[in-house]
Amino acid sequence: MKKVKITVIRKVCHKDLMAQYENPIDHACDMQEGQVFIANGWQCPEGLCLSAWETMSPFVMTLAHGGGNFYDGWMRNPYSAMISCNDGFRPVSFLIEALDEEAE
Repeated sequence: MKKVKITVIRKVCHKDLMAQYENPIDHACDMQEGQVFIANGWQCPEGLCLSAWETMSPFVMTLAHGGGNFYDGWMRNPYSAMISCNDGFRPVSFLIEALDEEAE
């Protein structure tokens, strides 16, 4: 099983949707663009948003086990995926890449 690199690529904030539909909240997201996490095989890295992990974990699991080529050539690198968390108000996009390094 391989380690998988998870990089925060972009954070978006849809203020118009938040104003129209969301109840105000004090704290929403700690992810920062450029932040990197390393998944040790299928294990969620410490500090990664659990909601985001729920969305990306099937892709991480596949990459950790040597799979790839999602959706028949979707990504230029077949051993990667671009996945966004499920927050419709402030989605975060993550680049997930299989590493050559073996998981512990």
